[in-house]
Amino acid sequence: MPNEWARELFPPEKREYELVYHGKEREEDIIAGTMAVPLQAERTFGKNGVDWHNMLIFGDNLQVMKTLLEQKRAGKLCNADGTPGVRLVYIDPPFATKQDFQGSQDQKAYQDKIVGAQFVEFTRRRLILLRELLADDGCLYLHLDIKKIHYLKVVLDEVFGEGCFVNEIIWKRTSAHADSTTYANVHDALLLYSKASAFTFNPQFVPYTEDYITERYKHIETKGQRKGQRFADDNLIGTGLRGGGYPYEWKGVFRTWRCPIETMRRYEKENLLYYTKNGVARIKRFVDDLPGVPPSDMWIDIFPVNSQAAERADYPTQKSEALLQRIIATSSNEGDLVLDAFAGSGTTLAVAEKLGRRWIGIDCGKLAIYTIQKRMLNLKADIGNKGKALKPQPFTLYNAGLYDFSKLKQLPWSDWRFFCLQLFGCKEEPHTIGGLPLDGKLKGASVLVFNHHEKPGAGIDEETVRSIHAAVGKKIGRKFHIIAPRGVFGFQQDYIDMDGVRYYAMRVPYSIINELHQREFTALKQPNDETAVNDTVDSVGFDFIQPPKVKWTVGVNACKGQLIKEAFLKIDKFESRARLRGEDTHGGMETFSMLMLDFDYNGDVFDLDAVFYNHQMEEAGWKACFSAESIGNNLMAVFIDTHGNEAREVIPLTQFGLTSKKPVAKETKVKAKPQTKPKLSHAT
Repeated sequence: MPNEWARELFPPEKREYELVYHGKEREEDIIAGTMAVPLQAERTFGKNGVDWHNMLIFGDNLQVMKTLLEQKRAGKLCNADGTPGVRLVYIDPPFATKQDFQGSQDQKAYQDKIVGAQFVEFTRRRLILLRELLADDGCLYLHLDIKKIHYLKVVLDEVFGEGCFVNEIIWKRTSAHADSTTYANVHDALLLYSKASAFTFNPQFVPYTEDYITERYKHIETKGQRKGQRFADDNLIGTGLRGGGYPYEWKGVFRTWRCPIETMRRYEKENLLYYTKNGVARIKRFVDDLPGVPPSDMWIDIFPVNSQAAERADYPTQKSEALLQRIIATSSNEGDLVLDAFAGSGTTLAVAEKLGRRWIGIDCGKLAIYTIQKRMLNLKADIGNKGKALKPQPFTLYNAGLYDFSKLKQLPWSDWRFFCLQLFGCKEEPHTIGGLPLDGKLKGASVLVFNHHEKPGAGIDEETVRSIHAAVGKKIGRKFHIIAPRGVFGFQQDYIDMDGVRYYAMRVPYSIINELHQREFTALKQPNDETAVNDTVDSVGFDFIQPPKVKWTVGVNACKGQLIKEAFLKIDKFESRARLRGEDTHGGMETFSMLMLDFDYNGDVFDLDAVFYNHQMEEAGWKACFSAESIGNNLMAVFIDTHGNEAREVIPLTQFGLTSKKPVAKETKVKAKPQTKPKLSHAT
C-alpha cells in the first residue's frame, strides 16, 4: 500500500505539531516491515566461557537492530543486572558533505548522499528501532551538526515524546576561526532523550579552572598538614534556618550558629575555622576536597582528536575518547549495555570497554570494521589511549546479510532451520497441519523448511508439491512457502499453483523473491575513495560471499641513490561477482573498492596498517607503493569490491625478492578463534 494511502486510511495519532515530508512511513509499518537478518558469527576474539560476548556487526544497522530487537524480546539481550534492552545508545550518523571538510586529498572526510527529507526519514527509521531496543530506564544521545539538528529535534519529540527530552548539549569542537560573512561555526549539538522519566544519570565533575580557583579560593593555609592549600571561607551563621539554628557564644561572639557547639569544637581541633577581623568564625572550604563543577549543557573543555593524538585511528570523523567518556560514565553503569549503530572508528566501543560496559557496534563499511578490530586489539587502559595495554573482554565479529554458504551447510539442523526462517523474515511458529509438521509463518502463511540433513540427496519437484497439497491443500489458505537450498528444487518457476493455492519456492542462498517483498534487494556498497567512507546505507535483503578474482604482482621498485627500498603491489586483473535480485552480476576494475594491507601478518589476526582506495590505485597505474622495511615475513592483502566481498592473500616477504627476517613479536594481540561451525545469534 502506498505510504500516502496508508496515512489517509490509518492516520497517525494527532499531535500538536508534526514534521511532514514526502516518504514518511508510519511507525507500525517501519517496525513490522523491517526484515530481521540472522547474524553469522565470523570470529571470536578472546576466551570463550563467559556469559556475554561483545558484538561487532558488519551489515545494515536497520536490519541488525530488528534482529537485536527480537533477541531483546526473547530475553537474550540483557545488561549485567539482568534487565533486558540497551541502557545507552550513542549515534553519530553521517551529516556532513565533501564541502564541509578542508584538508588534503588523503585527509578528506566524507560525504552524505542522503539529503533533506531522505536523511531525516533515514535517521527517523533507525531512531524508532533504537527506542524499542532501549531498556525501560535507558537513554539515547543523537550527535549532529547545526544543519540537521533542528529537524531531528522535532522527529525525536515525535518518537520519544516531548516529555522525554532531557538536554540539548553544545559541544565546542574547534577553536574560533575567521569567517568574513558569518559567525564562525565551531560547535556540534547532542540531543539527549530518555525512554521514560526514570533513567540513569551519574553526575560528573569538571576540574575548576585556574582563574576560578584564584578568584574563589583566595586564602592559602599557613600551618598544619594542609599548609599551602587554597581555601574559601564559608558562612556558619544560622540566622534564617528552618530549624532555628544553635544560639551560643563562641570565642566571645554570640550568634545563632548552623552547628551545635560540639561540632564547632571539632572544627577548631581540625583547624577548619577561619576568623574574620571581627572574630566571627567561618568554615574553611578547601578546593582539594571538592570534586569540581558539574558540567553544564555547554561543553567547551573537550577537544577533538588532533593529528598527533595517541588515540588517533586515521578514520574520518573520529570523535575523542574524552567526549564518549563523559557520555558513557554519566548515562550508564558498569556492566550496562552500550550500543553505537554507526560505529565508525570505534570510539564508543573502546571507551565502553575501558569503563567496564558491555557493547554492540554496527557498521556497513569494511574499513570501519577492520579499523575497530585493530583498535580493540591494541587498547590502552587510559582515556586517550594512553597507559598500560588493556586486554579486551571477548568479542565476536558477525556478518549480517553476508553469508558463506559452504559454512551454512555445516550447520546443525536446528541452526539451519533458524537461519532459513530469519533469512526470509519468517516468524518461528512450529505447528502441524494434516499431520505435516511445519516450521513457521510468513505474513500468516505456513512455512516448511526442507530438512536436507535428514534427506541428503532428496529433491523437491512438482510431484513433491502435489503430495504436500494432498495433505494440507484444503487447510492452509492461499499461500504456502517451501524453503530449501537452490539445488534441491527440480523446477525453475518461483511458484506452483494448485487448486487456488500458490506454493512458493524460496531458494537458499539466492535472494528473496521480489513478489514477496515490497523493496528490492541491494548489497552493502563499499566506498571507492575516502570521501565516501561514511556514506549512509539503507539496504534491504541479503548478500552472499563470492570472493572477487584477483591477479596481482609484487616486487621492489628500483630507486637509485635511496637507502630505503620501495615495495609495491600491482593489481593486474580484478573481477567481482555478486548475486543481486536473483541475477549474477560481474564487473571489472570499476567494482574495486579498496586494498587493505597488514604489513606483518601474524598468521591469525588481520591488523590493518594501510588502505589504498580505487582512485588512488587507478591514478598510480593500479599500484600500491610502501616501504619495503615495513614488511614482515608475511604480508596480508585484502582486496574488497563495492559489494563488500573480499579476497585475501598472504604474500611471503621472499615473493617480493627480499630476504626473510628473524621473527620479531608484534605487540601482543588477543587470539582470534575462527568459527569453524558457525553459531547464529539466537544462541549468543
